[in-house]
Amino acid sequence: MSVFGTIDRPTTHDPKKQDPTMHRHSAEPFGPEFPLRDTARATASRQNRNLEMQLIPEALARAHMHERLREAESERRATRLAAARRMQRRAERASMRARRALAMAVMN
Repeated sequence: MSVFGTIDRPTTHDPKKQDPTMHRHSAEPFGPEFPLRDTARATASRQNRNLEMQLIPEALARAHMHERLREAESERRATRLAAARRMQRRAERASMRARRALAMAVMN
């Protein structure tokens, strides 16, 4: 029994997934029964898939950083709003003191 392929690169019947380096050897002296298929697209898709797999951690890190930046901007906005409300209350108290002082001055 002749088994083609290796553990790392098992033989598949799908021509799109075949590895171009693994060719079946024919018993016929004049070449294979069927012409060899062009597997360049399969290799390109495999390399693309490997590249995508290698870029997954980078994409996750980018998404994480984007989320952190959004949280930081939201926190800064909340801090500015709280400071603005404090200043508004302070201004209202100063306005009330000024009105009282004016009313006392008019009454005397």
